[in-house]
Amino acid sequence: MEISLTILALLGSVFSGAILVAVLEHANKQKIIKMLLAFSGGFLLSIAFIHFLPELYHHTFHNIGLYILLGFLIQLLLEFFSGGIEHGHIHHHHEGKIPWGILIALGIHSFLEGIPLAAPFTGYELATTHHHETGNTLLMGIIFHQIPVSIALMTLLVASKIKKSTIWLLMVVFAITTPLGLITGLLSESLVASLNFDIILAIVVGMFLHISTTIIFETSENHKFNFIKLISILVGFVVAVFVH
Repeated sequence: MEISLTILALLGSVFSGAILVAVLEHANKQKIIKMLLAFSGGFLLSIAFIHFLPELYHHTFHNIGLYILLGFLIQLLLEFFSGGIEHGHIHHHHEGKIPWGILIALGIHSFLEGIPLAAPFTGYELATTHHHETGNTLLMGIIFHQIPVSIALMTLLVASKIKKSTIWLLMVVFAITTPLGLITGLLSESLVASLNFDIILAIVVGMFLHISTTIIFETSENHKFNFIKLISILVGFVVAVFVH
């Protein structure tokens, strides 16, 4: 996939979620968010286990797991500031105030995700490209997760009662963070000497593992079995298998 199409897909994933909130202003968006998150959680967990982890361990250095663990811990830290919006938690803040902590945490997360997307365009052979189209798989994982996250973020911003122009400006800023990560990766040769995309990918995979397991294993409301959530997760599993 060309760089321009990749960037358009990333931007589209965020704006589609934001527009959906604007169109369905009075609908129960929480159910939509949970269903989409369950699907993305199933997809992310599947591509991590059947695609990224085996290839990273097979084709990189023996302690690559430390970077996967680091990614898991980074995401754990980021969620102290984001309030868990990555897996559908929407905590309303004071009206008229911008939730900077959430925006910065989401921005860091999205920026890191974008960096390894640049590897195929720089000629760098990721450990996971030996048998698969890693760039496309990673891109799909990011897109599938960005849509429900953007819905949650847009819902939160609307509930914060800040100006609509400010809301859309903040969504634009959020939308460009992953493309900025990609561009940083493209410029890595001049910005960072010998940037190791495999290490960054391992960190991103660790972040995926934290997000996906949290989504999947979070207790349903009133501890009731949620059939729709289960089906959404299973669909995510199946799609990931076919992508693999």
